[in-house]
Amino acid sequence: MVGVVNTLAYYALYLLFLTRLPYLAAHALAFFLSMIGSFFLNARFTYRTRPTWRKFLLFPLTNVTNFLVTTVGVYVVVDVLHAGNRFAPLLASAAAIPVTFVVSRMIMLPGTRSAT
Repeated sequence: MVGVVNTLAYYALYLLFLTRLPYLAAHALAFFLSMIGSFFLNARFTYRTRPTWRKFLLFPLTNVTNFLVTTVGVYVVVDVLHAGNRFAPLLASAAAIPVTFVVSRMIMLPGTRSAT
């Protein structure tokens, strides 16, 4: 559920920012803001762990791959496939979800191994 909420928040922010910014800037800003929310939602509901500054500062590492995959995906959908910019982030983010989960689990629950 956290992933769904975070994706919906990201997408709503993306559409809002898209009214004033180029699509890549809208994507980056929406991604950054939703990442902050994702940290607290994941700490509380997914991993049931106390958020700490250390985890908060490491958490963006979980999203570097996600950001790169979704940014390249958005670019490919919009500029290579010419499929439009409204739904590009949803298509691109589907590919990055499993990787982000594995890395975030390693940061949020240090010392545990993720079953992949």
